[in-house]
Amino acid sequence: MLGGVTSVFLALFCDFTKYLAPGERGVIQVIASDRAQGRVIFRYISTILHSTLVFEQYIVNETREAIELSTCAAIEVTTCSFRTIRGRTVVCAILDEIAFWRGEDSANPDKEILTAIRPSMASIPNSMLLVISSPYAKFGVLYEHYKDYYGKADSEILFWKAPTRVMNPTISKLFLAREKLKDPSAARAEYDAEPREDLESYANREIIEAAVVTRRYELPPLTGVKYQGFVDPSGGSKDSMTLAIAHQEGERRILDAIRERRPPFSLDQVVEEFAGLLKRYRVSVVRGDRYAGEWPGERFAVHGINYQVSDKPKSDLYRDFLPLLNSGQVELLDSSKLVNQLASLERRTARGGRDSIDHGPGQHDDLANACAGVLLGEMGTAKGRIRVIDPDQPRARPIKPIPEFEEDPEWIPVINKAGRLQGYEARFRPGEELRANLEAVFEGGKLAFYRQLWPRRDTRGRAVPLR
Repeated sequence: MLGGVTSVFLALFCDFTKYLAPGERGVIQVIASDRAQGRVIFRYISTILHSTLVFEQYIVNETREAIELSTCAAIEVTTCSFRTIRGRTVVCAILDEIAFWRGEDSANPDKEILTAIRPSMASIPNSMLLVISSPYAKFGVLYEHYKDYYGKADSEILFWKAPTRVMNPTISKLFLAREKLKDPSAARAEYDAEPREDLESYANREIIEAAVVTRRYELPPLTGVKYQGFVDPSGGSKDSMTLAIAHQEGERRILDAIRERRPPFSLDQVVEEFAGLLKRYRVSVVRGDRYAGEWPGERFAVHGINYQVSDKPKSDLYRDFLPLLNSGQVELLDSSKLVNQLASLERRTARGGRDSIDHGPGQHDDLANACAGVLLGEMGTAKGRIRVIDPDQPRARPIKPIPEFEEDPEWIPVINKAGRLQGYEARFRPGEELRANLEAVFEGGKLAFYRQLWPRRDTRGRAVPLR
């Protein structure tokens, strides 16, 4: 309502012609979060202008998204995309519900739109930027301006903050009391004009972008490398169905390929396509969530792929993936959509204190879910258990290194529950299929020699682990 009234007032009663070139119109640009909200705002503006003949006589042309007036002004209603707001002379920009702006092409459309629209206002000395929104979380342009300008008398920016009853006294107190009982955190933001305390950003965008390898869009399958796959299934009508494939090199986990099929699509065709890509990377077992019961496993089984349900829900995948991301142990493909989805994730704290991580309202995280799932999977690093040999014993004679291994393994101490050294675990290059039991000689705390021991077998021929 406030944005509509303001736009009509500026278009009819403010003269910007001295700043405009011949034939140019000054634009009052109203930017909404989506098309549906934009249509509501536009109908309100149109109703005001047609409500009286005094206003209506100024209308020169009216379309579905713009109204041109004889005052050399035009009122346009657009959606929050930084690509579509350029190329105008803007005398006033009204940003409606900026705290809830979301977009597939950007994780921060509020900041990018402000950056894009300011040059359009630079030629108008008295141009106005009006931001109207209920608060949401403690991040984004609205919250940053709240911290920087609210309650400061010497500020060049006026920040108005008021609860619902101040802005609209006709709202029932009983209604507000009931809403606060249902969800105190949501009501605090919606009706008391206070940002939510139970929401915070999942990860810093700079950290996510640092994990991206520029101009790496996909890696081909390599011989001797063991790959893993993760699928985020979809019913084909609302969410995308995604697939991610990755492998490990040392401590680094590398994303090799991603696929996304947006709805609507044929489930059988997408499963066939994904199965073909998995076979190309020699992946016969793919993991995914519990979506839609048994159908993902049945569809993939038709193409020779074993579908296994992940033992972690999506929120836990994101939680466990964050330390890998923060420590720089992952390499992501150059995909702006993937980066935006990861950067848009939100961490929500429930009343019981448990955190949950998911996408925000009106957003998607299909690619992010598949990538987090595959990069957390077991990448097939070969392991072997060894036993320590006292160099003073007679059997501690020099032994040759194992010829099958091109590089020395990394020796990881194994500590038992009593806190004593039980042995060592050998970790080899990722992709090695050989899993060995090893015998090693340590002298002065350093590895001197090691050799492979063939597994002992019991009376039934089963291998007995080395102890």
